[in-house]
Amino acid sequence: MKILICNDDGYQASGIIALYEALKTLADVEVVAPEQNNSAKSNALTLHSPMYVHTAANGFRYINGTPADCVHIALTGLLGYRPDLVVSGINNGANMGDDTIYSGTVGAAMEGYLFGIPAIAFSQTEKGWAHIDVAAQRARELVQQLMPSLEAVAHGAQPTLAPWLLNVNIPNLPDDQIKGVKVARLGRRHAAERVITQTSPRGETMYWIGGAGPAKEAGDGTDFHATSQGFVSITPLHVDLTDHERLPYWTETAARLTSAHA
Repeated sequence: MKILICNDDGYQASGIIALYEALKTLADVEVVAPEQNNSAKSNALTLHSPMYVHTAANGFRYINGTPADCVHIALTGLLGYRPDLVVSGINNGANMGDDTIYSGTVGAAMEGYLFGIPAIAFSQTEKGWAHIDVAAQRARELVQQLMPSLEAVAHGAQPTLAPWLLNVNIPNLPDDQIKGVKVARLGRRHAAERVITQTSPRGETMYWIGGAGPAKEAGDGTDFHATSQGFVSITPLHVDLTDHERLPYWTETAARLTSAHA
């Protein structure tokens, strides 16, 4: 088994170090991660600037690019092989609800998924790395549980098994206070808080993106609810953004537009 690890907090972050230590005895594990913090970079790729790969003293490789850049470069030439699993994290803070659209942690995992490789994004629900050892152990347990199916695919026993993408959020709690695991759908947030403005030393107005809004839809069945109750939440994701429910309406609209020009 071969696992590629990435993140969006940078190769020196406590979360990726803990994740590597937890997984390194399960499989052949390599780390290719951003040089700097790249939170909220989503699936962005760097197309107009060169990138460079460096190796840290602990063997981690890091790139002056986005999380998606790191996985893309790893899979298209740097590794020289196809990993069985791409794992991203452990992120310093939650990636739930609408956060997943912006998340660099999820973006790194999604890049692996887009290459047809199963992938998992791991996050802690609160910032600060409290109980990161517990989160890393819970991540290990999930990966270990999934290894038989990954090995079956790797050996051709299940050649038609589609890749999957999981978004996992782990409460910052001691191990004995985590109640278990729940599969949950994404919740929703209110709109972000107001933009923050400041005046630069040169008298110019600077703008900072405001914080994420509070949970809007956080009822039973959502990732917000599961983690607030002390559970690890697992949300299977997919990339098809098509609004299938409204396709008939837009098909009729397109037909009217076509007939108007006939």
